Amino acid sequence: MTEVSMDKIISLAKRRGFVFPGSEIYGGLANSWDYGPLGVELKNNIKNMWWRQFVQERDDIVGLDSSLIMNSKVWEASGHLKRFKDPLVECRSCHERFKVDDLSDKEISDLSECPSCGTKGELTDPKQFNLMFKTFLGSAEEQADEVYLRPETAQGMFVNFKNILDVSRKKIPFGIAQIGRAFRNEITPGNFIFRTREFEMMEIEYFVAEKDWKKYFEHWRERIIDWIENVGINTKKINEAEVPEDERAHYSKRTIDFEYKFPFGQKELYGLAYRTDFDLKNHEKLSGKNLKYKDLDPLVGGEKEFWPHVIEPTWGIDRTILAVLLDAYYEDGDRLVLKLKPKLAPYKVAVFPLLANKSDLVKTARKIYENLKIDFSASWDDRGNIGKRYLSQDEIGTPFCVTVDFESLETKDVTVRDRDTTKQERVKIKDLSKYLKDKVG
Repeated sequence: MTEVSMDKIISLAKRRGFVFPGSEIYGGLANSWDYGPLGVELKNNIKNMWWRQFVQERDDIVGLDSSLIMNSKVWEASGHLKRFKDPLVECRSCHERFKVDDLSDKEISDLSECPSCGTKGELTDPKQFNLMFKTFLGSAEEQADEVYLRPETAQGMFVNFKNILDVSRKKIPFGIAQIGRAFRNEITPGNFIFRTREFEMMEIEYFVAEKDWKKYFEHWRERIIDWIENVGINTKKINEAEVPEDERAHYSKRTIDFEYKFPFGQKELYGLAYRTDFDLKNHEKLSGKNLKYKDLDPLVGGEKEFWPHVIEPTWGIDRTILAVLLDAYYEDGDRLVLKLKPKLAPYKVAVFPLLANKSDLVKTARKIYENLKIDFSASWDDRGNIGKRYLSQDEIGTPFCVTVDFESLETKDVTVRDRDTTKQERVKIKDLSKYLKDKVG
């Protein structure tokens, strides 16, 4: 595969409508990004693929879509109000702030230079900085309740644990899945869409008996690897890093980071944590509501109650998109190709009339395009010569291009070109939909 720089990916993303700088007409907003027409298609395809694989194809997972703003007691019980902090230092000269974890020991010493302005000896002692976004719920700020934008999706699943048990009748082990946005007031966001203050994640809270946590931790470790392969990320660029105790979240007894070799370094892509029974136990304590799981004990013929323990696999959507784009990017001379998995490609097929000024070709091609749109996301392209159209579709990752030529009017077949091999074959118009379904999967 082609080694690709971040500059090339950022350029492609904007040029082809995957990702735009946020609020660009007003000079932008630091580390804010908007997904364009192709980007939102790619993002939705990733989310749909994940939901299909981990919710719809499993009997032990149900879904949830919880609120972004929750009662502040949720964050008190979860420990976020006291513990969701990062140490930072500030330059007294330029007032830039830096996360201590991102600086070397030399950089935070008294004789160091500020990484931003270069002034020596002006970095403050580390101070704790809460990463949660605070806002107010009510019409007048001075009378309103302080609330927070959620920094993770997990707590919505924990506070709805009893509701989901009541309606789903699931038995342990089972899980709750959610896709949604979270907000963290990151000190040092950056590297394009890798680290932003507003991001989207796919997450599962999987409830197990304490004695079984190691077995299901391994189960979800394997499922994350399966996903990495299925989504088209190069497994040779993945490193499983065991997170030491002093670096784990306060609720975690074991955590693995699945790191990916980005152009800017080996960084976390996904995470897998064993949260013990921390969350349900603390929510029960603060709320006064019974959040234990009731299980029939066959040995005594009665019920026993306990807090389930939790295995938590987490996938960042924005980081997934970045890794997918990096591994799909391929240069072949002057030809740039995004070799996306067909299921993920924003368009599965593009349809061309060979010549845009020939009404009979356009009419036939347009009819084929309208029919294919019923089953596939499809692109219509009648601009420029056929070679440039192929190159354009290659660059946005369209796996198949259908060209209607003069022969098509006589023989009722079309030319289908494969993005990755550039090989072409003739396919009957009546068989075209089935042909593409077999190829796309």
